[in-house]
Amino acid sequence: MDALLAQYLLNWLVLASIYALVALGFSLLFGVLNVIHFSHGDVSITAPFVALAMIQILTGGMLGFDTVPAALIACLIAIAFVGLLGVLLDWLVIRRFRNAPAMMALVATVALGTVVRELIRSFYPQGSNPKPFPALVTGEVSLFGLTIPAFSLTVIVLCIAMVAALFALMRHTPLGMRIRAVAEDRNTARLMAINPSRMFAATFLLASAVGAIGGLFYASHAGVVRFDFGIQLGLIGFSAAVIGGLGSMQGAIIGSLLIAGIEMLAQALLADGASYRLVCIFVLVICVLVFKPSGLLGKPVFEKV
Repeated sequence: MDALLAQYLLNWLVLASIYALVALGFSLLFGVLNVIHFSHGDVSITAPFVALAMIQILTGGMLGFDTVPAALIACLIAIAFVGLLGVLLDWLVIRRFRNAPAMMALVATVALGTVVRELIRSFYPQGSNPKPFPALVTGEVSLFGLTIPAFSLTVIVLCIAMVAALFALMRHTPLGMRIRAVAEDRNTARLMAINPSRMFAATFLLASAVGAIGGLFYASHAGVVRFDFGIQLGLIGFSAAVIGGLGSMQGAIIGSLLIAGIEMLAQALLADGASYRLVCIFVLVICVLVFKPSGLLGKPVFEKV
């Protein structure tokens, strides 16, 4: 019984870590741009496909890398590629809706996500079929008398490190202060010689790169990746951000913990709980929106009319 409880707790922390990496991207983009970037999940899930392609290139032909270093290099290339992809999509599409009504930006990002999915399905070899994705870390670690998969421990530790680094960057670096200044008031930031367009690009780079790490962990945890995985990953990440309060990075983490906890409880307590886990997640989202529309840590926004 104790071993089973420990396994559920470990799975809870692993899923919460993966969801938090995606939810942080939603909160960061909304906090700076005031735009809900619905294609963020599809952009994030591009990373596993880039990594798979790079692994094949690095381990084959004249390069002949071993599998482990090839996977590490491929993941780093995938993270950089997705970060730059986020900047490119902002420059091509999203920046044109910064001063437009929120509904126009929302519809545009939904359409953009569909375009990203279909490009993967059409141009990746046999893109419609599920692709086996390797475990990024193998082996087991003994900790406190328990045998823990090294992958699970890596996900949790790296997530904590990424969150700490992101908070430190936003709070204690000149770049973070400039991003927060633009999020607070773009016009005043311009008067302080801060270029909002550069800060938007930096925000998309950060959010997309962090989301790419979440996408890689998600595919490795599932052992497979599909071109449409971004829909579910994006919905769960967005739901976590909504529960915690859009624009609040702390809220995104709390929302991810709650969603992963509900998912684990559904699978543990309900017959065929895996089939109902999304139902339970979205019931939680509805309850939070009904009783606290701004989210657990979000602040209500008042507009003068």
